Amino acid sequence: MTKGARRILPRILHCHSTFSLGGKEARAVRLMNEFGDRAHHVILSAVPDALGARDAIDADVDVQFPSDAAPALHGKPGPGRYLALARYMRGFDLVLSYNWGSMDAVMAHRLLGSVMHLPPLVHHEDGFNADEAARRNRKRNMFRRLALPTAHALVVPSHILAGIAQREWHAGDRLHQISNGIDTADYAAPPAPGAIPGFARQGDEIVIGSLAGLRAVKDLPLLVEAVALAAKESGLPLRLIIVGEGPERANILAKAAELGFADRLLLPGFLPDPARYVGHFDILALSSLSEQQPISVMEGMAAARPIVAPAVGDVAQMVAPENAPFICAERSAGALARAIVALCRDGDLRRTIGTANALRARADFDACDMIARYQALYADALGRAF
Repeated sequence: MTKGARRILPRILHCHSTFSLGGKEARAVRLMNEFGDRAHHVILSAVPDALGARDAIDADVDVQFPSDAAPALHGKPGPGRYLALARYMRGFDLVLSYNWGSMDAVMAHRLLGSVMHLPPLVHHEDGFNADEAARRNRKRNMFRRLALPTAHALVVPSHILAGIAQREWHAGDRLHQISNGIDTADYAAPPAPGAIPGFARQGDEIVIGSLAGLRAVKDLPLLVEAVALAAKESGLPLRLIIVGEGPERANILAKAAELGFADRLLLPGFLPDPARYVGHFDILALSSLSEQQPISVMEGMAAARPIVAPAVGDVAQMVAPENAPFICAERSAGALARAIVALCRDGDLRRTIGTANALRARADFDACDMIARYQALYADALGRAF
């Protein structure tokens, strides 16, 4: 580029299944914030009103949400919709698609990419809802297999998903497994007082915490049942805090009331910046029907906390070996309760496991590596650095 020439910034189209603030959205926003003023971004959501993650985008990021000015990502598939999506993509240098809700955009690229000279597309898959927790939907799998061949790359975070992508979607050498990452150093500081509204530790109570959207796939009533059972069997003063928001709030509260545990459950809603409050937990727990590589587990590990969870997704591989006995092969309230009781009765064991988890998190899950790998992948697709 000659001296004084103006650099043309890449225009990136993001096609999201939803843009509520969950794991994939948090990662996408983190990468946008890292790229700063080096790219222009346009975001489409298959659920048009689900845009909660937009508030986490830095002010200096050039981002647009075109709503009615862009074709819908949802609706009945057909030639007209595919043509409209393909025409829209022509205004960009790179298309990034995320999860099943964006697959119509991927299929439009597959059908019309070569004839309309569409920009490269990188597809991201981060996991499944409850309806595909045990087995993928056959029609969706076939659709993915048909749609993905023209993608420049398919990115997944977990070993489990990488295996599925190869066996079921025939991803081949287009597959990239890039671990999610967090700023692990931020979690070394003591938690901030008052960071969890409504929480003040009472006496010698032991706090079990979970970070999760209140959705059916997280099966949080099971966690309520497990902690209530652990409290009953151990006689210890246990408290459960679930940080997150979603449609399952009423069911979670109903389960706590049914078990006589309502006064020991706190649902403070969604709270930003987990590094400020995860350290208030003594144990981080989850009860999900389906996971891949949960960021909440990384956050608990980085805060030097032991993890209790069913053996879903990559969780058993993520934690330090010292934590492995508390990742339950049996997914039940009883199994989770037994793991919780064993940790609650032994503070030294909790600290030993927590220290090992923190070291593992810093080595395997720091954001610096994640950011560098995504930036290299997107630059390769664009054919230039940015």
